Amino acid sequence: MRLPLIVMLLIISASARAMTFEQLPSGCRQCLVVTTPSWSATEGRLVAFERKSNGLWNSTGIETPVRLGRAGLAWGRGLVKADGLLGPHKIEGDNKAPAGIFQLGTAFGYAQHAPETKMPYLPLSRRIVAVDDSRSRFYNQVIDQSKVAKKDWQSAEEMILSDNRYKWGVVVRHNLPPKPGAGSCIFLHVWKNPETPTTGCTAMPETRMIELLQWLDPANHPLLIQLPVRIYNEWNKQWHLPRAGSERR
Repeated sequence: MRLPLIVMLLIISASARAMTFEQLPSGCRQCLVVTTPSWSATEGRLVAFERKSNGLWNSTGIETPVRLGRAGLAWGRGLVKADGLLGPHKIEGDNKAPAGIFQLGTAFGYAQHAPETKMPYLPLSRRIVAVDDSRSRFYNQVIDQSKVAKKDWQSAEEMILSDNRYKWGVVVRHNLPPKPGAGSCIFLHVWKNPETPTTGCTAMPETRMIELLQWLDPANHPLLIQLPVRIYNEWNKQWHLPRAGSERR
């Protein structure tokens, strides 16, 4: 009986290690919470929260439906080490949006100047592409291809599109440093329409995207928390997360 008991204890111990996380960084005073009904859901809800000096999270009133990957969610590479966690794990081309906790990077858009955002801003042009070829040294980067002496990628997405999905957006810092094949070029951006899912990003109405750009502040170290609602509720107390859906004003 000793061997099965030891094996059982090792399995429990490994599971506990996988589910032991740090608290959210103390400097994080803004977060976007996206919850979905399940791993396979293509729709969810985003609520923006800010943390007050007393440490409590309050809703800002910015709230919107969102569309996610057409194949749902999968664990991505962010602040949470997802190795060993149950559930799908994101790979390149799986059409899944990344689940986990992620920093936010550069804002971007078609206009030369952003709508009063404090985020670093990249005006897009037809020279700028998002490289999704995992063999490229530019994998998981948005780059100006006119500044690259020798292209080494076979596939990259143009950022100026007829459906205007990238009219406004923010880079989600997923899979950094880049691990080949773990998924690339994830953004918050404008949706095509309320019915159409994405290939792995999180999309919303243009008015809400602009509202977020005006609210986000890199000095507040904003984070994106994106999870199926069941897992979000399990992590809530451990991570001291906002109580999504219950602190709205």
